[in-house]
Amino acid sequence: MDLEAVKRYLEKGGVGVDGLPARFLEPLVMNSLQVDLIEPGRIVCSMKIPQRLLNAGNSLHGGATAALVDVVGSAAIPTVGYGGANTGVSVEINVSYLDAAYADVGSGLLDFVTLIAPCGLRILYCSVTGCVESSVPCEERWFSEEIEIDARALRVGKAIAVISVEFRKKRSGKVFAQGRHTKFLPPPSKL
Repeated sequence: MDLEAVKRYLEKGGVGVDGLPARFLEPLVMNSLQVDLIEPGRIVCSMKIPQRLLNAGNSLHGGATAALVDVVGSAAIPTVGYGGANTGVSVEINVSYLDAAYADVGSGLLDFVTLIAPCGLRILYCSVTGCVESSVPCEERWFSEEIEIDARALRVGKAIAVISVEFRKKRSGKVFAQGRHTKFLPPPSKL
C-alpha cells in the first residue's frame, strides 16, 4: 500500500480553494434547482444534472446527492409552519444509493462515444443498416439527465425535525437515491 499516494490524492483537492467564497457549497448544488411544487410538508424540485456535479463515472456525485438531501430537506421544514430563525443543525444525514443518475447520453453507442470522446474527434459508427460518419461537437459534449427531488417533512417537533428525500429520474420515474435527514431545531430566543 502506497501511503504517500493516498496522502497526495487527499491533499491535491485543496489546491486553489482558498479563494472560494464563504458558504460556496449551497450555491454550487442549488444553482440548477427549480421548485415544481411546494405545499405544507413537501417540496418537489427538479434539475438537469450539471457537469460540475458529476463524478468520474459521469453520474451524479454521491456527495452532491447528500448535499441536496441537506439543502432541499431543510427547505421542507418551514413549509409546516416552523418559524425558527433557521432550519436547525444536522444531527444525521444518510443516503441509500440505489442506482446512478448518469449524464444523459441517449440510447445508442454513438451517443456514448460522443460523451467519452474528445470534442472534434471524427467517428465512424457502423451497424447492420450502414455506417454514419460524425464528429463530436464541442458545444454538445455534456448532456444531463433531469432528476426530481421530493422532500417530505415526516416530523417537525419542538426540538427535532425528520425529513425524507427521494431522488427520481424524471423520464422513467425510477428512484435512484433515498435520503433521511434529522435536524436539531434551536429553541426560540427568550429575548
